[in-house]
Amino acid sequence: MSVQIGNIDLGQFPLLLAPMEDVSDPPFRYVCKQNGADMMYTEFISSEGLIRDAAKSRQKLDIFEYERPIGIQIFGSDINSMREATEIATQAGPDLMDINYGCPVKNVACRGAGASLLQDIDKMVAMTKAVVEATHLPVTVKTRLGWDDNTKNVYEVAERLQDVGIKALTIHGRTRAQMYKGVADWSLIRDIKRNPRIRIPIFGNGDIDSPEKAANWRLEYGVDGMMIGRAAIGYPWIFREIKHFFATGEHMDRPTIAERIDACKTHLDKSIEWKGPKTGIFEMRRHYSNYFKGLDNFKEFRMRMVSTDNMEELYEILWQINERYSIEMA
Repeated sequence: MSVQIGNIDLGQFPLLLAPMEDVSDPPFRYVCKQNGADMMYTEFISSEGLIRDAAKSRQKLDIFEYERPIGIQIFGSDINSMREATEIATQAGPDLMDINYGCPVKNVACRGAGASLLQDIDKMVAMTKAVVEATHLPVTVKTRLGWDDNTKNVYEVAERLQDVGIKALTIHGRTRAQMYKGVADWSLIRDIKRNPRIRIPIFGNGDIDSPEKAANWRLEYGVDGMMIGRAAIGYPWIFREIKHFFATGEHMDRPTIAERIDACKTHLDKSIEWKGPKTGIFEMRRHYSNYFKGLDNFKEFRMRMVSTDNMEELYEILWQINERYSIEMA
């Protein structure tokens, strides 16, 4: 049976690309979509930034037809600001709106936004209701198990947010206090999925980094789909590999050097196309290590790549990487 969010049909068991700050921009989303991501989200966008017409926030509203279905994710601490930001974001034409109630970082959570709302469920519900009423689009939410081990209240959150109209819920299997440390606990996610009151799709998030784990946790926790974040950074093939494993029970071959270089070059080209040469080349520097993780003696190439701002030189380095490692790994 297909998973539905409003009128959006996501197929039987969708794999979602998580919204990640400074990562999930259109160039990165492009390579993930090429490799099987079923739905994606923008980087989270400050409601206050949208209202003030801040350039960085506005740029994050950029979405492209090939990305669909795609959601715009917003965060904030003020209900009226979230309502107004929803109206602005809706005009950008996404397929859905998503609210971030999960970001644990200090400059978000300690300012009353993101995971901070897990400490005030009444305000979270009121804010969600305001967002739902401000748009004709389906509204979804991403959150965590709770603020800390003593306040794991996501069971209540799921029921109350469904009651005010959200159409799907993604749960990261950690508390805010855990940040990204330790092991994600999906047992409470399973309990919510089994709750007879819950009718909306429930997506699990946290620690999905291999086809075997995805297959095992799909059976063990019974979720409607999975959201993948850090495992896709520099490895967009994770989506196609999981889908292949679901279908066949077998592993796909790991990407070749040529495939790694092709994905990296595509990412670089899209980055330059969207951001311009100067920013596009500079902001790609954070991705090179991830695309070529595990290659012996790669440091010299990485240092050259992060030291140049010349596109042709980057293409030359990529060609040299192909020449060297294709021979070594043949």
